[in-house]
Amino acid sequence: MAFSGLLREEDITAALQACQAAGSFDHKAFFAQVGLASDSAVAAEKAFRILDRDQSGFIEEEELKLFLQNFKADARVLTDAETKAFLAAADLDSDGKIGAQGLKFPRAPRAPMGPRHHRFP
Repeated sequence: MAFSGLLREEDITAALQACQAAGSFDHKAFFAQVGLASDSAVAAEKAFRILDRDQSGFIEEEELKLFLQNFKADARVLTDAETKAFLAAADLDSDGKIGAQGLKFPRAPRAPMGPRHHRFP
């Protein structure tokens, strides 16, 4: 599917299995499980282009319902409640759609660094 080759197939399979039941989808957990837990702007941009199926510059509610199918064609459609929760979390200006700046992945845990180390973007 759209994310094949970008993510590990076994991670995608495990993440889809974890949210197979209607009502069990949690976008933060899903992103972490498939390996999209990152603060990488490049990863967010690539994912946004894939999820914005009509290339309108926004991810609308109907595209969001089909979110899991971007990972596997026969994956289930998100329920209305799951879609609305996902949309509410990422719709920064409450216009009913997600702009590129709204798609953020939870950060992966980082090891503590000593005072002499710096992390550069």
